[in-house]
Amino acid sequence: QVQLVESGGGLVQPGGSLRLSCAASGSIFSIGAMGWYRQAPGKQREFVASATSVGTTTYTDSVKGRFTVSRDNAKNTLYLQMDSLKPEDTAVYYCNAEAITIARVRINIWGQGTQVTVSS
Repeated sequence: QVQLVESGGGLVQPGGSLRLSCAASGSIFSIGAMGWYRQAPGKQREFVASATSVGTTTYTDSVKGRFTVSRDNAKNTLYLQMDSLKPEDTAVYYCNAEAITIARVRINIWGQGTQVTVSS
């Protein structure tokens, strides 16, 4: 079984920074695209940023210039550097990945999420 574990969330003041990590483990043959999504209470889950296996990145407009997504393929880890945080960034942040298992099955998986709270 393949698992994703997010870490790095916490409480930060507006204008502050956090760095999230998403580590994949388990019966992995290879990992394709990986991305970050977030969900605030009472709101729909939304796309934040993603990176392909070769490092091509995509961002939602609201985080461009403030967030940076990157990945370390050797560690099967995805990162999200969040700077100039705003209260509206408050949400549970989830990691998503496409992977091929050792059994050669293509799967799409989600992590359990990490809470990010931006408040004064």
